[in-house]
Amino acid sequence: MQGVILAAGKGSRLHPITLSRSKAMLPILGRPIVERVMELLFANGVDDFILVVSPEDRDITHYFLRESTLQAEVRFVYQTERLGMAKALQCAAPLLTEDFVLSACDNLVTAADVGRLMAFWQTEPQPNAILTLMPVTRERISSTGIVAMDGPWITRIVEKPTPEEAPSNISSLPLYVFSSRILAYLPEVAPSPRGEYELQDAIQMLIRREGRVGGVMVERRLTLTNAVDLLALNREYLMHGDGRPQLEPHTVGPDTQLITPLYIEQGTVIGARCVIGPNVYIERDCRIGDHVTLRDAVVLRGATVAADAVVVDQVIA
Repeated sequence: MQGVILAAGKGSRLHPITLSRSKAMLPILGRPIVERVMELLFANGVDDFILVVSPEDRDITHYFLRESTLQAEVRFVYQTERLGMAKALQCAAPLLTEDFVLSACDNLVTAADVGRLMAFWQTEPQPNAILTLMPVTRERISSTGIVAMDGPWITRIVEKPTPEEAPSNISSLPLYVFSSRILAYLPEVAPSPRGEYELQDAIQMLIRREGRVGGVMVERRLTLTNAVDLLALNREYLMHGDGRPQLEPHTVGPDTQLITPLYIEQGTVIGARCVIGPNVYIERDCRIGDHVTLRDAVVLRGATVAADAVVVDQVIA
């Protein structure tokens, strides 16, 4: 099955972290978040990926051409204007030859949840689409797509309704399985009041004209919108292990304590009498001064932490 990953966003709420690289390329224990999303899909049979990226994002193309170890085909299409998910999917449409999974680059559920989507897809009669769903609080309703349901089938989807207009409190997450039928509706999508072409409008057309749009509920997902999320994502992967060497500093000074779980990449120099950990991820080529305390922290590549600093619950760039 093919997979489309939407990875052209700027990540403006992550500034200044995203001034030097895109949101899609922010690291989760040594791998960009976009690859973490792809790993979950690859584990469930998706082995042909189309990444919708910004033409300015040379890091992402370099990474997948030169560094990634994911054993899948990866191709790129370029989105020059960020005009919503429907337009982003249209960029990928010429390369789509079969049913496909569509995901945002910053939306992580579990491999088991992806497996349940795939299992539903194999039922008869085969659905035309499957959406990933999760309940949200009243405060979140107006920032997401909300669905109405009849059993496992979705009867309506509304993008960012007010709480009073919402048909439920069940939100649609940016992870879908689609038949190629959805592509025919994309040219009919009109711009929203925000000037964006909403994928939910195409889904609603599919529901109304052909039906068989199902939903799979998940209890939890991880996403990346700000620095706090970057800390939480790395902590989650630290706690659950990654199966790769986690301690590869270039040098560690005397009397420094390393408290697991930790992930320290190559080229990092750590000074004397430091306390590093727990729940710390240090990307490559960093410099940690003497007598530094790091706990529940992420230090991004090439950063310097000054001597005597105490860094807790922070991202250092």
